[in-house]
Amino acid sequence: MSFATPALVSRLPRVGTTIFTTMSQLALEHQAINLSQGFPDFDGPQELLDRVGFYIHEGANQYAPMSGVPLLRRAIADKLRRCYGREADLEREITVTSGATEALFAAIAAVVSPGDEVIVFDPAYDSYEPAIELNGGRAIHLPLLPPEFRINWEAVAAAITPRTRMIILNSPHNPTGQVLHADDITALQALVEGTELLILADEVYEHIVFDQQQHLSLNRFPDLAARSFIVSSFGKTYHVTGWKVGYCVAPASLTAEFRKVHQYLTFSTSTPMQLALGDFLLANPEHDQQLPDFYAEKRDLFNGLLQHSSFIFSPSAGTYFQLMDYAAISDLPDTEFVQWLIREAGVAAIPLSVFYQQPPEHLRWVRFCFAKGANTLQQAAERLRAL
Repeated sequence: MSFATPALVSRLPRVGTTIFTTMSQLALEHQAINLSQGFPDFDGPQELLDRVGFYIHEGANQYAPMSGVPLLRRAIADKLRRCYGREADLEREITVTSGATEALFAAIAAVVSPGDEVIVFDPAYDSYEPAIELNGGRAIHLPLLPPEFRINWEAVAAAITPRTRMIILNSPHNPTGQVLHADDITALQALVEGTELLILADEVYEHIVFDQQQHLSLNRFPDLAARSFIVSSFGKTYHVTGWKVGYCVAPASLTAEFRKVHQYLTFSTSTPMQLALGDFLLANPEHDQQLPDFYAEKRDLFNGLLQHSSFIFSPSAGTYFQLMDYAAISDLPDTEFVQWLIREAGVAAIPLSVFYQQPPEHLRWVRFCFAKGANTLQQAAERLRAL
């Protein structure tokens, strides 16, 4: 006897397998060097890893408090004070989440209702729009155009309607590697003053900013922080992306709504990992201060090796990604070029067009991840120089 599966109407009909999964799978099939998906090929600090083992053996293996273990929330509050001068209430304004993606979803679900509009900037990280749509909202896409990929604030003002509920900002920006400047903050402050607009600030690469630039976290600006969910990631800072531990900082009223979603989404996050992160963060505050130089060395190695290649690029201002223009190499669309690149050069990259609702015409840019060991970057660069 056979039974028919009930027909379903997809709530995300345009969503398929993510480009990150697709490219990593192709890299595996072709035994290519994987500079596509954004994860390090090296481990986190040994002291941090050891603390996880310590807490596992000490029996810290049951549910953590829904908002996060107090030790870690205290360490986050200390970091916010040290880095940004923000005094955050660890009981009412800081929530530990199962990765930054969960925090982004919970923030959107907490405040976006059917019919609301949310402004996103393309190229946009691919989790934003599905979260908006699942909650009945509509993403309003505003393009960041090459080669500068800067926000056009006049276009933002023109896009705001009575239905606009939220603006999503990402700095340092994945995938372009750009960062917010002082004039961006000034424009944002003027735009939202006197409105009910909310902000979701995706700051997962907050400590990876280069060339002596300062990360302009919205935590630094009380008027913006008062209307913002600010999301960060321990995975990016401590090279442990597989742990999926992030957090959200928001005013008490927003946090209360955020936690209503969070408690039914994941409820809590790995207890021994939270405790280990809390210990390490309190004992090693210099780690995040050293991260810019750590990744700048990798950026400069990779870019230096490709300086005389056929790729055209400007050094990334932040994140551990480097955009490169391949127009001098091929006329193929970027989605076809990355497949050609795997076959012909044995290097996997991410096409930029997939992050746009409507890609600019003749877009010929790809993203490489340089969060890799020197040997990996040297091998990849050697292959890319040969094109």
